[in-house]
Amino acid sequence: MEHPSATRTNQKVPLIHEWPDCLEGDPRLSLSRRVVAGRHFAKSPLLSKFFLYVVTETLAGRQAEITEHQIGVQVFGRSPGYLTVEDNIVRNYARQLRRRLAEHFADEGSSEALRVEIPHGGYIPVFTRASDVSPAGGPRNGPMPGNAGTHLASGSPPSSGASIAPRRNWQPLLLRASVLAASAAVLISLTWFAAARTHAPRQAPEPAQPLWAALFAGPANSYIVPADAGFNLLQDLSRRPLPLADYIKGGYLELPLAEIDAHSAQDLRSQQFTSFVDLQIVTALARLSEFNPQRVILRFPRDLRLDDLKNANAVIIGSVGSNPWAAIAGDSTNFRIVYREDMQGATLVNMKPQSGEAPSYVSHWNEPAHETFAVISFLPNLSGNGHLLLLEGLDVAGTQAAAEVLFRQDALAPVLRRASRPDGSLRFFEVLLRSTSIQSSAAGTQVIAFRIH
Repeated sequence: MEHPSATRTNQKVPLIHEWPDCLEGDPRLSLSRRVVAGRHFAKSPLLSKFFLYVVTETLAGRQAEITEHQIGVQVFGRSPGYLTVEDNIVRNYARQLRRRLAEHFADEGSSEALRVEIPHGGYIPVFTRASDVSPAGGPRNGPMPGNAGTHLASGSPPSSGASIAPRRNWQPLLLRASVLAASAAVLISLTWFAAARTHAPRQAPEPAQPLWAALFAGPANSYIVPADAGFNLLQDLSRRPLPLADYIKGGYLELPLAEIDAHSAQDLRSQQFTSFVDLQIVTALARLSEFNPQRVILRFPRDLRLDDLKNANAVIIGSVGSNPWAAIAGDSTNFRIVYREDMQGATLVNMKPQSGEAPSYVSHWNEPAHETFAVISFLPNLSGNGHLLLLEGLDVAGTQAAAEVLFRQDALAPVLRRASRPDGSLRFFEVLLRSTSIQSSAAGTQVIAFRIH
């Protein structure tokens, strides 16, 4: 049966130089031409085509026809009967389009008199005057007349803190990872939805209350940033680690994936994969009495920006192999996780070993049961006016071990007592953990070293 939205399948999508005569002279059209000619779009013909299509439809007054299904048919060549619930190509490219637009106007388009964005929740472009954009990036006086866009707040489903061992046959692994990750993404979204609406405060465990107060109780926003499991797989498959600077630029889209099919590669490059460990951590945080759903933002790593972390608190889950934002701790930490150049393993480095401590710790991830390590770090944010909490493991069991210690009153109490100031606040600290990974689950976790800054 024909999809009800498939009514204009023969209409040709306007290309860069094919515009209805009635639109010539429109400053929004001129702006759009300059955008796709810029360096952020020049090498992305599909993103350019997507952008020009929704702009043309909007300026022609056909906003009601800008649907996910129509974009799939008109821009990406899908058949009129395709189902958007089974093919998320439009949503995937929409995320990239929003990011490229933001990068364009932060760079070569910064002097433009107009701005354009694709608000979350739809695909209709919204044009605003640069003079009407506040320093925080939002419009002061709303969109320009004639736009039908609506700004909607959004949070992104998260992911996992694992370093996943490469295998020769990736298809079963990718299928399993995709199913589990997609399920966990749905669960996290539902958990977040429930926490924001039915949050019932309970007594926070002592002595961790100062830690939760520092992260959630103040007037600043707090980001929770689960790890990017798809990014972890991309690095493992390509055997190339990608630093934070390249991750921010979308460098994971260019990593070579010769061993898997194009469809699986596209899924890994574009979808937001997560894990059950991250779901457990988010759920535990949402149950804290200090948790304020009005000020806590769940953000997928690919959507986070450096500016987000300058005046806000953040909980960052996963090591640099699965969450590159863990690298913002920089050179200020003593315990650091370093991945091999071929992504075939990671080492937890102890920069200044004290008596009885080893200079490094390695996880033998390819054994069913093995020793693993993790770090809990409480640090200042990028501007020094907020706080960061990092949960980093050498593998997924390590990240799970860090979370379990964090929420166990007895395990972390000695460190928190040492870090406490007379006024009740906390000095910054790092905690090194050792655990046993049994089929990727943590057992017998212990604190083996810590530093108070």
